This record gives sequence, C-alpha cells and structure tokens, in this order.
Amino acid sequence: MGRIRVSVEIARPPSDVWSVVEPVEHHVDWMADAVEIRFTGATTRGVGTTFECDTKVGPIRLTDVMTVTEWEPPRSMGVRHDGVVSGTGIFVLEPIDLGRRTRFIWTEDLDFPWFLGGRLGEIAGGRAVMKRIWARNLARLKTLLENQTS
Repeated sequence: MGRIRVSVEIARPPSDVWSVVEPVEHHVDWMADAVEIRFTGATTRGVGTTFECDTKVGPIRLTDVMTVTEWEPPRSMGVRHDGVVSGTGIFVLEPIDLGRRTRFIWTEDLDFPWFLGGRLGEIAGGRAVMKRIWARNLARLKTLLENQTS
C-alpha cells in the first residue's frame, strides 16, 4: 500500500476551512484531478455517504468509488476507496495559532491495480505524481479560502 501525505497551513480557522471542505460535491472547485462528483445514495453529508468521483491524471481517467467512513466537523473527513484504486484517505484539520489558522493534513493509503503499475505504480505514480497534484490541490484550497471575505 502506498502512503501519500501532504499538508498546508491556511490562514483561516478550522470552521471556515470545514465550510469549504464539507460539501463534497464542491471538491472539484479545488481538486484539479477531480472532474465530476456524483452521489450514489440518499445522503450527501456524514458517515455512510457514497459517491463516485471521475478522476483525470494526465491521460489516465478512472472513476473513484468512495464511502465516507469518518465525519467529525470541523476536524476530519475519512473515506474508503473501492474503485479501480482501493484504500483509505483522510482530511484532518488541526487548529494552530489559538484556532486562528488551520493545518490541513491529507493522507491516503492506496493500492494500485496491476494495469496502473501495482506496487511500482504506487511508488512512481502515487508518491511522485499524486503527491505533487494533491499538494497543488491544497495550495488551490488555501488560495480559495484566504481570498474569501469574512
């Protein structure tokens, strides 16, 4: 399993960061690799929410099938990946500077199928490519949040 971890410090309190992260359907606004999100169940928030995320990384397109497994506003959101790529992921929001700022930590433990390189794909594609993409995603989220007017 390939572990990928990225983080960023955002000059907004965790509640403000959560207000942008909580609507899963808007992750496409700050995640460059997320093309479209479709809910597959009756719920759109909280543990048990299921959705598909069409993902594009270079020439590779796939549908990521996810279930929300952890939901602790405004602290964390965890998912299980059950699509072509499987594994788990979690966003953790840590208050810093007495809660005036937030450290956003994104960790994924993913298994790649053989046709995406298996273990080698996890190392080359996951740790090298996906880590850079997700770091840029967090930079986009930071910009989005820090440019909001209160």
